[in-house]
Amino acid sequence: MSTQQIPVVVLAGFLGAGKTTLLNHLLRSARGTRIGVMVNDFGAIGIDAMTVAGQVGSTVSLGNGCLCCAVDAGELDEYLEVLTRPESRLDVIVIEASGLAEPEELVRMVLASENERVVYGGLVQVVDASEFEATRQRHPGTDRHLGLADLVVVNKADRVAADELRSVRKTVAGLAGRAAVVEASHGRVDPELLFDRVVPEGEIEGQMSIEDILYGSEEADDAHPHAAYESLSVTATTPLHPRRLMAFLDSRPEGLYRIKGFVDLGPADPANRYGVHAVGRFLRFYPEPWPAGEERLTQLVLIGSGIDTPALRKELASCELNGPQDAPDEHGMWGVLRYVQRTEEEPDES
Repeated sequence: MSTQQIPVVVLAGFLGAGKTTLLNHLLRSARGTRIGVMVNDFGAIGIDAMTVAGQVGSTVSLGNGCLCCAVDAGELDEYLEVLTRPESRLDVIVIEASGLAEPEELVRMVLASENERVVYGGLVQVVDASEFEATRQRHPGTDRHLGLADLVVVNKADRVAADELRSVRKTVAGLAGRAAVVEASHGRVDPELLFDRVVPEGEIEGQMSIEDILYGSEEADDAHPHAAYESLSVTATTPLHPRRLMAFLDSRPEGLYRIKGFVDLGPADPANRYGVHAVGRFLRFYPEPWPAGEERLTQLVLIGSGIDTPALRKELASCELNGPQDAPDEHGMWGVLRYVQRTEEEPDES
């Protein structure tokens, strides 16, 4: 199966938390990334073209390679089918839930989708730092929703005092469990935390784009920087032991939001390398033949907030094989294979 599935990110949060502001920021920051957006309500989206998509099921182009459609959540798969057509060439799909939507149901629908062109990209829950306790009182489901999240954005951080912000973040972190928690103002979360930004052909990564020049670069506004996160890149020339790799992935720490890349499992499967896609609690492997003539390496990128990068690097190093005597047994791959999605042609042996 191709590793080029389109991640589907669910963006949730109660009314007024700042979901639409965050979504608008992602669209303005898209540059070469083609984003498909599915929304329930266009009322506050700051893109003029969206106002013409008043009918459920209608789709509009936003002029920067992104597409938007109004949706009825009950027919999610139909809209995913439209947005994932090859001619759309989308890189990511973001579903903005209405302020009173049940995010668990949307996540379940994405995970249950039979569309092989998509993969779950995580539940991002947005909370209003200035109204957090009031929101918990008005909406008793807040605590449960935070417990389902893969990433929590504590938005409007600029509207509360430092002590209150620390208190809100501590409460959110306690409710969100292993989810990554980041603070933001005006919904300005770095898109790289949610999905891979595509650098357009001919553009040098980091240089100003035409959109930056015409509309101004938000990143240049020191008063409202992007929410901070950490990124760790790991390259290993020694194959990894599948059992120890799974032990690492099963116990990945709080704040570690995304893992992506390829792993070399050596003698456990010498014919294939394994693409890795992990977001929050979700994990999937994609075996594919090693490209001819390519050096066999493990190459991973780990992204999160408040993560201990030296400790993570050390834990991954401990997954490396310690010579021929450390070769995995015949059952060593079982843990990995549980997270390989079967194609329709493969029999169900359960």
